[in-house]
Amino acid sequence: MTIVESEPAQAARPTQRDANRSAKRGSGFVPLWNAFKNIAIVFSFIVNIILVMVLLLAPEPLFMAKSQVAEPLLLDLDSAFAALGETRIESTVYITDTMPVVFDLPLAQNTNVVLVEAVPLQAPATFVLPGGGGAIHGTVQLALPQGMALPVALNLMVPVSTTVPVVMQVPVEIPLAKAGMAPAIEQLRAVFSPVTGMLQSLPNSTEEFVQQVVQGTP
Repeated sequence: MTIVESEPAQAARPTQRDANRSAKRGSGFVPLWNAFKNIAIVFSFIVNIILVMVLLLAPEPLFMAKSQVAEPLLLDLDSAFAALGETRIESTVYITDTMPVVFDLPLAQNTNVVLVEAVPLQAPATFVLPGGGGAIHGTVQLALPQGMALPVALNLMVPVSTTVPVVMQVPVEIPLAKAGMAPAIEQLRAVFSPVTGMLQSLPNSTEEFVQQVVQGTP
């Protein structure tokens, strides 16, 4: 049996000529892509060279910013934190209050007592008559006049219970480090300490930068 292909089937099948033509068309982009890559590599290299030359020939503004702005600022911050730990708060506390006072006061002394009114006295008495005339037993009545001063010996405990007003000014001095601020201040200094150390290790001029590069110092 012989199979004969129809004309549409023969037209749909790509020929070798069409394949060669497509391969030639695709191979035309390869040289363009390679040329673009070469140009990009050369351009990137030139830009890097220019940047390195700029840094080597005109780095003074960077060094000035480091030595005159950033480094003094960080050192001043560290000094301020250190001084904060040595700060003392001085103030005056005003106290206005009352204080209860309760105690027994021992009293032992001699004094004179003045009568504020007449004091009547009545006491038994015996009168002896002279010349052996015998004795008379009776009662004597008299009155101590008002205003008379009598010497008295006092010996007693006097209870005292009162309130005393308290008005005073108390000076107060509080060191912040001893008031519990020392750990917080040390933590603040520790935050900036690595940045300060790294900044101080950087060169301050072009000469120092070149010397570090030659010696291999990072």
